Amino acid sequence: MNRQDLKNLALIRLKEVEVLLKNRQYSGAYYLSGYVIECALKACIAKQTHKFDFPDKKTVMDSYTHDLEKLVKVAKLDTQLKSLLNDTDFSIR
Repeated sequence: MNRQDLKNLALIRLKEVEVLLKNRQYSGAYYLSGYVIECALKACIAKQTHKFDFPDKKTVMDSYTHDLEKLVKVAKLDTQLKSLLNDTDFSIR
């Protein structure tokens, strides 16, 4: 699978999440949302690999996971995510 395949798959699954939400199938939407995020993160990781470059073995091995926290780190988005979370008020009102 290449970057474009991962992006397309994420978008297709996102449309399915929207259908599930519209039909109040919340647990299915929640589950499938994780897959959308996983595909999107893997597309970000793929973007870091340049054509004809041999990828670092650790990066490759760390990418073969369903652990979103690990994928955020491999995609080098962890600092941005922490900053975003710190700037966002998630308190329930």
